[in-house]
Amino acid sequence: MNLMMRFYEIDAGRITLDGVDVTSVSRRELRSRMGMVLQDTWLFGGTIRDNIAYSRPDATEAEILEAARATYVDRFVRSLPEGYDTVLEAEGSNVSAGEKQLLTIARAFLARPSVLILDEATSSVDTRTEVLVQKAMSALGSDQTSFVIAYRLSTVRDADLILVMEAGQIVGQGTHTSLLAAGGDYSALYAAQFAASVAEA
Repeated sequence: MNLMMRFYEIDAGRITLDGVDVTSVSRRELRSRMGMVLQDTWLFGGTIRDNIAYSRPDATEAEILEAARATYVDRFVRSLPEGYDTVLEAEGSNVSAGEKQLLTIARAFLARPSVLILDEATSSVDTRTEVLVQKAMSALGSDQTSFVIAYRLSTVRDADLILVMEAGQIVGQGTHTSLLAAGGDYSALYAAQFAASVAEA
């Protein structure tokens, strides 16, 4: 991800987006086509509406609402006395971790990037909220390329291609089904996570 976004320059090989070498365009132009949702959410002291619209200040009210509905933000915002005019405290401390994550996903949805990067986007939320986040991410990734970095394998099981990394090396690749069938690290990790979730239940 760092190489693709040119936080580091490539010293061998090349990365292309839609056939265009990433080094042939400016960093500003390249990054303007990408959206990122991180494990650590970032919200500012302003209304919920303003926080969603941060990615596209010129967005219409209808577009903001569309993004909120698609990412399950509308469900909890409607229960707040001030709705979309609710002012978030610094870092969104007056909403839950899951609600904060959904807000950042709504922001990315509104931006409609051609490349979406989700970096441990579900690691800090509970299982119930994770399901909503996964549905929101599915809505987000329906018409673009998505890169999902995750330890929770439930987050990546529907991916077209899963790369299994260990110590910086790719040690397996395939679909969820083919990787389970092949055994190895992915299968062992999935079995361990499934056993842990059963134990918690």
